[in-house]
Amino acid sequence: MEKLELEDFDQVLPEELTLAVLMEKQPSSHPWANFRYQALGVVVRAAGEERSVRQVYQNGDIEHFLVTGLTLRLHVDQCESYYHNLMSPEPGCFIVASQPDSSDEMPVPYLVSLSFDEVHAYQEGDEQVYAVALIPELYKWLEAYVLTHYIAIKKTKRKLKNWGEGERPETNPADEKS
Repeated sequence: MEKLELEDFDQVLPEELTLAVLMEKQPSSHPWANFRYQALGVVVRAAGEERSVRQVYQNGDIEHFLVTGLTLRLHVDQCESYYHNLMSPEPGCFIVASQPDSSDEMPVPYLVSLSFDEVHAYQEGDEQVYAVALIPELYKWLEAYVLTHYIAIKKTKRKLKNWGEGERPETNPADEKS
């Protein structure tokens, strides 16, 4: 296996990025919930920022909250999932949030991932998952990471042994019933 040299790539990739998630709260028409929440996007922030949730915008019943202090770390064993995310028609950034006790409370994000597989596991566990567009800064970081660490392995179908060919095991005449 030969090492891939990337032209004009003389930067060191950070191990992790600190992010903030922008959440929106708006009135709901659902009979059992007064409000509806959605993630609007993510932004890269300064490293080491404290985790906090604060309101940054209000216009009538619509409010925006900035959830800061989240970190995004890439893992080599998730490279295939990252690759498929980059190759999808709309690459995404996935936000996992806690399920609040009340439908009127905001689900607070606690994880940001770029891996389909990781987020799918959280969805199976009934966590709230939001998908937002992958911002250019994260796209470039993820693309450089995948180019540096991912080696595609060609999938091959195993050959099945034909058990019908060859000698058949001998049968005992006493075992045969007429």
